Amino acid sequence: MWISKKEIETLSDIVKGYTSGEETDIRDNKEGAFSILKNDIYSLVESQKEQLKNTQKQRDILAEYMSDISHQLKTPITSMLIMADLLEDAGPEKQAEFIHNIKLMLGKMEWLVRTLLNMAKIDAGSVDFSKKKIRLSELAEDVLPSVNILLDINEQKLETLGDIELECDRRWTVEALTNIVKNAVEHSPKGSVIEVDCGENAIYKWVSVRDCGEGISKEAYSAMFRRFQYSTNESGFGIGMPLALSIMKGQGGDIDIEIPQKGKGTVFILKFFK
Repeated sequence: MWISKKEIETLSDIVKGYTSGEETDIRDNKEGAFSILKNDIYSLVESQKEQLKNTQKQRDILAEYMSDISHQLKTPITSMLIMADLLEDAGPEKQAEFIHNIKLMLGKMEWLVRTLLNMAKIDAGSVDFSKKKIRLSELAEDVLPSVNILLDINEQKLETLGDIELECDRRWTVEALTNIVKNAVEHSPKGSVIEVDCGENAIYKWVSVRDCGEGISKEAYSAMFRRFQYSTNESGFGIGMPLALSIMKGQGGDIDIEIPQKGKGTVFILKFFK
């Protein structure tokens, strides 16, 4: 197959234009090696453009989360600086109190940064979820160590009413389920029972967590899965539920809420689509 110098020069100019951001479709859908070469160049350029878009998206998401981290850390850092300045002139009991409070704040800050960075990676699509078959009873066992103290303090129980085999990332799903259960504990009175149930239909398998609270308002419902906008715990940041949603969506799932009659509690449903 003979290729003219003009065709080669034209192709060269188009390739140079690609480096400047020009949009040109060089495919001609003809037979022959030269047409195949043009198609391959076009495919390569489009692939590179898509990768650049994804990289920019990840940068934008990370920048947004870093801004959130910076904003949320200002108050505890200021408080720690004040207590550090007062330490030298404080009495032994007050020094012990300040040191204890500083340690608590450092722990909360570490958790906040780690959680927000995890959310940033999930939302940017940078987390590879390793889906494997696992039963709900196994997930519930993994959740217990993180909620046992809360349950004991509130004299509550966590009951799993059924069992089902799910296909999900064990570590991340335990994180999501733990946050949902903690939210249920915070919204339920002392001596109550948090119920975990499960089931499936033609579209998805589901795991539900029912609390015994008074239910939630429409305003609270709309804010629940937005960062820093919903927290009933004065020491919380309002990111547990948004993280749970990010984890479920990252695995191709979702979280839904059923709001029964007032005083009948709220049901959170984790959906694992088939």
